[in-house]
Amino acid sequence: MYETLEIEVAGGVATLWMNRPAVHNAFNAQLIADLTAACCALDADDAVRVVVLAGRGKSFSAGADLNWMKAAAAASIDDNLADARRLAAMLSTLAEMTKPTLARVHGAALGGGMGLASACDICIAAEAAVFATSEVRFGIIPSAISPYVIRAIGARQAGRYFQSGERIGAARAREIGLAHEVVAAEALDAKVGEVVAALLQGGPQAQAAAKDLIRAVAHQPLGDEVAEDTARRIATLRATAEAREGLDAFLAKRPAAWVPR
Repeated sequence: MYETLEIEVAGGVATLWMNRPAVHNAFNAQLIADLTAACCALDADDAVRVVVLAGRGKSFSAGADLNWMKAAAAASIDDNLADARRLAAMLSTLAEMTKPTLARVHGAALGGGMGLASACDICIAAEAAVFATSEVRFGIIPSAISPYVIRAIGARQAGRYFQSGERIGAARAREIGLAHEVVAAEALDAKVGEVVAALLQGGPQAQAAAKDLIRAVAHQPLGDEVAEDTARRIATLRATAEAREGLDAFLAKRPAAWVPR
């Protein structure tokens, strides 16, 4: 269905493989369009519980395709604005998915590749993975990816890396909050599988509500408004069929209906 992607679905898990290995899964207009469409389709598919984003070949994603960047340098401001809006829309679509998303990162995750890893809910990296916001070295800025990278590592760390373009090793990525787990390359798929198995234990509606809760509460001052909002959210969920099933399953000491058999 997609020129630049392969999608594997098994047991409620969709693995979304970026498939431009010859250019280290670098972004071009087609990959951006394909990722946008695929994320929309997977989010609408009730059979899919978890989405894993991964890259074929030696890298997760090396950022922008050089030919695409050259074309952008010669294009008008209006054309560049349209391109930038499509990139921003793709990242937003990934970040706003209602289902848990997990980045399986190996090799390079540079520029937009680091943006993809940041836009996912969870990032699992191989020990040899390398991240960077290297845009300043090309005379530009990591603008479209900035909301997701800053959310992941904070403004203070972003202030360093957005300006220096330094490479960030996997261990450092874990230290600053970009990667949740760092494992040996041969253990990467096992660790991804372990986290995915944990995600499949949660109720789908509750997970979507949890993602929305984080967006609503993060960086908000504590006070009556936040207290009321969180009270209403839990009261609404307690009345759902999913919550009743979760409680019944716990009391009966059986798996909930949403847990894969």
